Amino acid sequence: MPLAPALRFATGFTSLVMLTLVLFMMTRFLQSNDSSTILSLVEQTLSDRMFWAAVAVGFLAQAIDGALGMAYGITSTTFLLSAGATPAMASASVHIAEIFTTGVSGVAHAKMGNVDKKLFLRLLVPGMIGAVLGAVLVTQVDGKALKPVISAYLLIMGLYILSKAWRAIKPRKEEPRHVAKLALFGGFVDSAGGGGWGPVVTTSLVGSGCDPRTTIGSVNFAEFYLALAGATAFTLMVGTGVWVLVLGLIIGGLGAAPFAALVTKRLKTRTLLVLVGTLISIVSVFNLFKALN
Repeated sequence: MPLAPALRFATGFTSLVMLTLVLFMMTRFLQSNDSSTILSLVEQTLSDRMFWAAVAVGFLAQAIDGALGMAYGITSTTFLLSAGATPAMASASVHIAEIFTTGVSGVAHAKMGNVDKKLFLRLLVPGMIGAVLGAVLVTQVDGKALKPVISAYLLIMGLYILSKAWRAIKPRKEEPRHVAKLALFGGFVDSAGGGGWGPVVTTSLVGSGCDPRTTIGSVNFAEFYLALAGATAFTLMVGTGVWVLVLGLIIGGLGAAPFAALVTKRLKTRTLLVLVGTLISIVSVFNLFKALN
């Protein structure tokens, strides 16, 4: 089935942005280092255990996020914080890595027919605005203050989705309401807390009866533009850092992205509901426990 013009443009633009960023970073890197320094940096990176740990985390996080539409930011941010990064720097690094992982994953979802054009377009601009606002907040205030309330909300939604998995599934015929408000909030939480776009948006839409497959694909593709906006804002305000970890997250995530889109296409609706509900419930309970202790 051929892509709609809007999705065809979006996939082309996404591919162009990723290619441009790769060429830009390679050019800047080569200009600022001689050949011996470059070889030395490559050797140091490949011998760094943290790099390979980041590759593993990036693969796992993107496999989960691409297949279920959530948890890349939460998984990766937790890892970066444990490595010593500040909340703002961790969120910035994750968003930089997500430009590439969500770009590849989003294009794969579009090619496999997992993206609803109308839903994708309704998520786009509000999500990007929310991401910028969240980036501004986390550079001024500790975003962890929001986590208990968000985690409680997500736990309720996760349990609700699990309850729907064991009942007769009635797909929603009418278009979902309040998508713009949900995207604005999800984008804000994602930047402020280092993750949450997928859990907030995917959980809410699937919980309201939207088709899990196209919801996951649409939310995942929109996340590329969210990451692009958030990473740009973070770069302007706090700069970049933890580059060995960022590189590992990118490489691991790129390896998992196409695989995750295929999983989403193959799994049945009930299976996706169980996986989404279980994952978000476990993550929410864990986050609540950490926030209250």
